[in-house]
Amino acid sequence: MSQLRFEALKKLNERGKVHVEPIDPNISKFFGENVFGMEQMRATLAPAVFKKVSNAIKNHEKIDEATADAVASAAKSWAIGKGATHFTHWFQPMTGGTAEKHDSFFDALAGIERFKGSELVQQEPDASSFPSGGIRSTFEARGYTAWDPTSPMFLYGKTLSIPTIFVSYTGETLDTKSPLLKALKAVDQAATQVCQLFDKDINHVVASLGGEQEYFAVDKALANARPDLVMAGRTVFGHSPARGQQLEDHYFGTIPSRVYDFMRDFEIECWKLGIPVRTRHNEVAPSQFEVAPLFEEVNVANDHNQLMMDVISRVGDKHNLKILFHEKPFAGLNGSGKHNNWSLITDTGVNLYAPSSSARDNLLFLTFFITTIKAVHEHADLLRASIATAANDFRLGANEAPPAIMSAFIGAQMTAVLDELEKKGNVKIEKGDNMYMKLGIDQIPEIILDATDRNRTSPFAFTGNKFEFRAVGSSDNCGTPMTALNLIVADQLTKFYESVSKEIEKGEEKRIAIVNVLRQYIKESKAIRFEGDGYSDEWVKEAEKRGLSNIKNMPRAIDAYLSKKSLELFEKHGVLSHKEVEARNEIKLESYIKKVQIEARVIGDLAMNHIIPTAIAYQNKLITNANGLKGLGVDNAAVVQTIKEISEHIEIIKNGIRQMVEERKRINKIADTHKRAIAYCDDIKEKYFDSIRDSVDKLELLVDDEDWPLVKYRELLFLR
Repeated sequence: MSQLRFEALKKLNERGKVHVEPIDPNISKFFGENVFGMEQMRATLAPAVFKKVSNAIKNHEKIDEATADAVASAAKSWAIGKGATHFTHWFQPMTGGTAEKHDSFFDALAGIERFKGSELVQQEPDASSFPSGGIRSTFEARGYTAWDPTSPMFLYGKTLSIPTIFVSYTGETLDTKSPLLKALKAVDQAATQVCQLFDKDINHVVASLGGEQEYFAVDKALANARPDLVMAGRTVFGHSPARGQQLEDHYFGTIPSRVYDFMRDFEIECWKLGIPVRTRHNEVAPSQFEVAPLFEEVNVANDHNQLMMDVISRVGDKHNLKILFHEKPFAGLNGSGKHNNWSLITDTGVNLYAPSSSARDNLLFLTFFITTIKAVHEHADLLRASIATAANDFRLGANEAPPAIMSAFIGAQMTAVLDELEKKGNVKIEKGDNMYMKLGIDQIPEIILDATDRNRTSPFAFTGNKFEFRAVGSSDNCGTPMTALNLIVADQLTKFYESVSKEIEKGEEKRIAIVNVLRQYIKESKAIRFEGDGYSDEWVKEAEKRGLSNIKNMPRAIDAYLSKKSLELFEKHGVLSHKEVEARNEIKLESYIKKVQIEARVIGDLAMNHIIPTAIAYQNKLITNANGLKGLGVDNAAVVQTIKEISEHIEIIKNGIRQMVEERKRINKIADTHKRAIAYCDDIKEKYFDSIRDSVDKLELLVDDEDWPLVKYRELLFLR
């Protein structure tokens, strides 16, 4: 094994520079050239057909068969003109990634290339091996993918890729896109209804998302020499190097030349695919980086994020780099997140979370701002559940990541605004009085313009004109947390509209009715607002006093999905049925169990087959040395002490592995999935992972570097 390590280091030293094709500096000339979107449809479809497609997309309507045939024919001609030979329905099953089955345009029987509207609209992939959470049996193989026209088709390699939803034969959703689309429709309807209290010209509200994607990039040969990185995506062992991130010199530092070439290369591919990547920089930990796109409609942004992760991985492979999206690939260093910057935009171009110079508009801003805080307060546990994964458990609350306690940071000045509105709500407003002046609303622009700081310890922070959901993990699909967030906001906006309407029916003036409900929301949601250090012990105690949950592991966190409140919420807005929610929880628990199982097996394999034999071999060298020293009459106490230390660690590791294997056998007999997942969390991961790792990492410092079998942190993180 140590030979593999040094061969990998040799490969690294022999790496040549990977050529990156030069591009036109005017990116606008080729941006989206591999996308069959609205502009391409406008150029290739008859005006009447294009109008039908455009209206169907805008109003979430079904596209008729004739229109689908026209779109399919145009898409086929466009794709073949660019060298495509196949098409695929590109979907997002409950595996955490994407899936695709390629079919050729060429029809051998007819001897021609063809692509019918029916093939565009619907396909039937074999669904038997995709997780269904008990919705269907393995022998019930049929599942359907259905075209999502709101997300553009794209050419990936030589394949026309068509974004789709994925449902079972009996109609239940088996993907992340379907519930997301329903939640986005719900927030559109609810937000539009509220907006029309202020402006009747607003007919639609679109949720937007900008996802900051963090990742690690390490040399491929070094990564492949680490079985834990290959099998689990993270290092289960590894002593912290003398230099990690403590000098704070990597963050925003000069991008290493090899990584710079890789970034340029994947950015080009992203631009061709219409992914609006804009920002690149070094992150905090060594070998950690970030890419951030411009804001897009949530559904498209999520599709683009999933596609971008694939592009980054493929281009990384070309540059002999292994891209790690795991939330915590290296212990003791910052983990990686996918900060979801979210806002609501009207079809008139107004960002509902941006203050303005108009007091009237700021009442609209405050309505959405306060209602969102109220929604987070009401459904904090559901938000926590939406970002719960096995990998994110390692990250939340560690180093820069927000804690498992859900709270909202709004900044000192917005806090002052809300306090003022709550306090002044009792002011009597006579006819002719300036209500906005008396309530202080007309002063909001001066107070908060560009004055909201960022709190890195907050899971949900207001950052000036948007909310940043920082707790989302780097490998996760944004569709799940975005479904939860848009759904809870839609529900609260619906309740807000109903409350205001009741006040108006009682004879209250509309603006006063709005303020009255907002004041009530401010009082009721105070517990969720926190401006301090989310890492502090004081906050844990304070959060408990406020009645906020602190659920630190995934199997317990996702219980929130099955609460009566959550089930009613999903069913009320038609996003997920009770059966579908239960199935998704079952899938997540099974996934958690399997991932902990895999890591436990990797730990056992590495420890028993690589670490312990290496330690014993080195120990034998020391015994020979100790005996030689003794024969010469030289004090060998130091060597003997090292031999004893090695023996102690070997014993701890062997006993830990043996007990962990027996515990797994016991746990695997537990029939109930939830109880089995809890047992894997408490009795395997929490009980054994760290204790075994501690002894292995100590052996790394005792055993001769020439003999150590695993690529070390200092090599993975600093050698490029």
